[in-house]
Amino acid sequence: MAAENPPYFISDAYAGSIVYPPGGQYGPRIQNDLQLVLLHTGSMMIYVDGVAHQIPIGNVVFLKPGHKETFIFAKEEETWHRWITVTPESLSEKIVKEFESLPLYIPISDKMNQLTSLMLAIHRDHSEDNHDVINSLGQSSILLYMTECRKQYISKVHPAVLMAKEIIYEKFNEELSLKDIANESGVCSEHLIRLFQKHENKTPVQYLWHYRIERGMELLRNSGLSIGEIVYRIGFKTTYHFARLVKKHTGFTPTEVRKQANCLYDRSV
Repeated sequence: MAAENPPYFISDAYAGSIVYPPGGQYGPRIQNDLQLVLLHTGSMMIYVDGVAHQIPIGNVVFLKPGHKETFIFAKEEETWHRWITVTPESLSEKIVKEFESLPLYIPISDKMNQLTSLMLAIHRDHSEDNHDVINSLGQSSILLYMTECRKQYISKVHPAVLMAKEIIYEKFNEELSLKDIANESGVCSEHLIRLFQKHENKTPVQYLWHYRIERGMELLRNSGLSIGEIVYRIGFKTTYHFARLVKKHTGFTPTEVRKQANCLYDRSV
């Protein structure tokens, strides 16, 4: 059954990305909005109304208005997460009940990742003309979450793919071969390649390098680490290899990506 259009209007939506240092914490706070939190690295414990929830890496959390929340991040490493916040004008009792019936978190799909990246890219334009577009995408993200829950997204993805993704999220900064990923996922390399091509439209190794690039781009834009330190932290062996892939994916060098992010930050403060 296809999801219906959400029976509510929104006044604002935005997306963000942050890297918390080891030992980071946020809250307590009262959640006023609808919010999706995508956990990419590190760890995250969320207390919702005093109940602790350990969120697995590679999952997106759906937070609803009216609840008291506290976030506890990894003690020994950085934690990177992105989020989408949607401010509804009002919510009917029916839609509130439907939201509360959904699971707290599900695996991050490629569609959810792409939607979050698109919102962040549009935000970087700093154009007031994009307000309606961002609101529409924000509402679409909530609808996407609902749809993926209804389609039982988790059960449709082969367990070996979910396991492989978790391994990549946890060990992307280490030397990780296809054989290593396959062994820990409980299948042979050839079978894992076929599963990834079916579910992700790329091989496990391509998925790994794409994830490393994503992580590197976030560190370029949101940290003061040198390019050499970033290369070390995300599993590249040389700055040349990192620069080449960043150029291939974005059209810019790592230095240019960082300068662009700094210029946008200066314009926004």
